[in-house]
Amino acid sequence: MADEVLSLRALNRALLARQQLLDRPELPAGDAGRRRAMVIRTIEQLVGLQAQAPFPPYYGLWSRLGGFRPDDLAPLLTERSVVRIALMRGTIHLVSARDCLPLRRVLQPVLDRGLRGSFGKQLAGVDADAVAAAGRALVEAEPMTFSQLGQALAARWPDHPAGALAQAVRALVPLVQVPPRAVWGRAGQSRHTSAEHWLGQPAGRDPGSPSAPDADLAGLVTRYLGAFGPATARDVTAWSGLAGLGPVLEQLRPSLVTFSDEQGAELFDLPAAPRPGADVPAPVRLAAEFDNLLLSHADRSRMVSAENLKRFYTINGIFPGSVLIDGFVAGMWRLARHKKAATLSIELFGGPRERDQLTREAERLLAFCAPGAAHDIRFAPVA
Repeated sequence: MADEVLSLRALNRALLARQQLLDRPELPAGDAGRRRAMVIRTIEQLVGLQAQAPFPPYYGLWSRLGGFRPDDLAPLLTERSVVRIALMRGTIHLVSARDCLPLRRVLQPVLDRGLRGSFGKQLAGVDADAVAAAGRALVEAEPMTFSQLGQALAARWPDHPAGALAQAVRALVPLVQVPPRAVWGRAGQSRHTSAEHWLGQPAGRDPGSPSAPDADLAGLVTRYLGAFGPATARDVTAWSGLAGLGPVLEQLRPSLVTFSDEQGAELFDLPAAPRPGADVPAPVRLAAEFDNLLLSHADRSRMVSAENLKRFYTINGIFPGSVLIDGFVAGMWRLARHKKAATLSIELFGGPRERDQLTREAERLLAFCAPGAAHDIRFAPVA
């Protein structure tokens, strides 16, 4: 029997449902412990939030959790319940402490490949194990910026660039960025120590928690499908950076269901994962800068057209926030903060649409991020 064909809108609604962007769960009022537990569950459901800039994860959680406040996340960083570490595609992600080392181990080939491609020639002849051990000792003695780390390593390996030596440690040792970096309302340099040291776990060993995710490819693919499916093998590769995942999906096939998209590509999914109908209403949403919602499929048409996606890569290397109307990307947004004012600019791609809903969502965003400032909402090009 031929696989059921899922339309573009059906794939869009499935993705939105798993990303908590159809029905936004409400955080319980007045119970900090339950609120923070729900935030961690959301981060784990999403398999992390892209965090190459310090604060997009706050906006990513705000868009997905009703009543979310900055102090629902900031203490989790200082209490070491969540961390920022290089993972999928070699980019920084915010993940739970429980996910940190298992995910890093299974994604280590992505970091290894990136190191060879970018710094292989500069590191020719270097004993990688020795650099990793020296770097680990340095950052565990005191968290360091990459500049500080590179300079310290260059004293021992003077014939190699300091920057390349620091990047070797980034790839070979699971480094986390330590607070106050990414703590709301505070500023701080990107200083690093090892994940094992920060989390109090022995180097090279599993966390040991029975609830820790499986550190294997099958477990990673399954979690991806739960957050981003239905999907092809190419989609999983685009999200993770790992190649050769076809055999993993074949191994999982007996436990999965399959569909086809409108172009005939085979889609894999978890049997019990939500797949709402194509006609389920999708409310207006403002998704965060660099949100994985737009970056986690080889074919991104389930969220944004190829023409509109190009607009996101033309603004000084910054991937702006996206405006979702009827579930699809219909514009961009950018926030400008001043001492006593905050301006939210919204650029729509197809002319005026859903202005009232957009204005309400924009007001909600400004109340979240600038509660004591004067607010200004502008429908104008994002500069």
